[in-house]
Amino acid sequence: MMKWAAELSLLFVALIWGVTFVVVQQAIEFLPPLLFNGIRFSFAAFLLFGLILFRKEAVKLTAKTWKHGMILGVCLAIGYAFQTIGLLYTTVSKTGFITGLSVVLVPLLSLILLKKRPAPNAAIGSVTAAAGLYLLTAGGAGGWNIGDFFVLICAFGFAFHIIFTDAYTQYSSALALTAVQITTVAVLCFIGGFLLEDWQTSLTAANLLNPAVWSGLLITAFLATALAFFIQTAAQKHTSPTRVVLILAMEPVFGALTAFFWINERLAAAGLTGCILIFFGMLLAEIPVHKWLHTKSITNKP
Repeated sequence: MMKWAAELSLLFVALIWGVTFVVVQQAIEFLPPLLFNGIRFSFAAFLLFGLILFRKEAVKLTAKTWKHGMILGVCLAIGYAFQTIGLLYTTVSKTGFITGLSVVLVPLLSLILLKKRPAPNAAIGSVTAAAGLYLLTAGGAGGWNIGDFFVLICAFGFAFHIIFTDAYTQYSSALALTAVQITTVAVLCFIGGFLLEDWQTSLTAANLLNPAVWSGLLITAFLATALAFFIQTAAQKHTSPTRVVLILAMEPVFGALTAFFWINERLAAAGLTGCILIFFGMLLAEIPVHKWLHTKSITNKP
């Protein structure tokens, strides 16, 4: 895979994830969030394990892979569960941009947990994104609500997932690690759904055969989960982590555009300004400005 093809495929992943915010919001009007995610990730897990068997890679499902995959799965489960629950109470646009804060949270959590001092651009990006979050939630689109809080928890879940993924991918097969974590998400969401949600009423033929539900499950399971994670894993071998994050930062933009054109969801001026600040904060957090300036200063020396 050439570099341009890898980066174009990552942009396609960002588009898929952005579009599915609307798809999921419509589906969970009929099926509770945790049960929806349980079914979604089960479909994806069956597909991934089928691919492992087809490629005869079952031997790569080592004890370490299961351990690391389950840790990653817990982080993903927190992220997807709270994101989906949050969509019950807040808008698609706000969900997309608050979720995107995970990019900014990574350097901050790395400082706390790993004692890795963030670069100046990451610190500036964090402050910019925090200001955008305030405008988006407190100043626009109905103000701060419980759904925004749930999505903020989701952003922390995805941030921890990024940190742990960086630590674990060198020890396991990418496909095997992905399959284990997707399976873990499915199991945890099913447990939560059966314990906390009214599954007896929800799991009916009428709900499951509703076009918004079955189409949402198929789109998210195969496109937004199995295919998207597989593409991301393969493409990252041909481009830099910085460019990966920058490209995937387009996800909330695609989400907001989809919400605007599909369900006519509009943001107030303050909310729109907040989205712009969060987006630029995400970019600042990943662009190595300090390295460019350092290189430029050396080049310009007499």
